[in-house]
Amino acid sequence: MIKYIEKTPLAEEFNYLTSSVGWGIRKNNIIDEALKNTLYSLCAYYDTKLIGYGRIIGDKTIFLYIHDIMVIPEYQNKHIGTGIMESLLKQINLYKKVNPHIRTYLGASKGKES
Repeated sequence: MIKYIEKTPLAEEFNYLTSSVGWGIRKNNIIDEALKNTLYSLCAYYDTKLIGYGRIIGDKTIFLYIHDIMVIPEYQNKHIGTGIMESLLKQINLYKKVNPHIRTYLGASKGKES
C-alpha cells in the first residue's frame, strides 16, 4: 500500500530518487539547503521504502512552482505521481485562500510533457 506523508526527505534519500530517475546527484549540503527552502514536501512510501517525492517552492502568495515530481522507475505508471500531484494541488488550494490569483508553474522533464 502506498502512503503519502508530508515530510522532507534526507539529502541521501533525495539523491537516491534523482539518481533513480536519471537526474544525477548533488552534494548533500546543496540538497539540504534546497530542501530547507521548500514550502511543502510530500514523500510517497511503499511500506518503509521511499519511492516518490514532490515539492512546492515559491513565496506562498504570488508565485508557486511545482517541482521535483519523481517516482522511481519500478513504481512508475501506477498513479503514484498522480497521487503526489493531487496532494500538491490540495496544498496550492490552501495557498489560494490568501490570494486566489496566485501564479502556479510546472516544468516537465523532456519526454514527460504530457
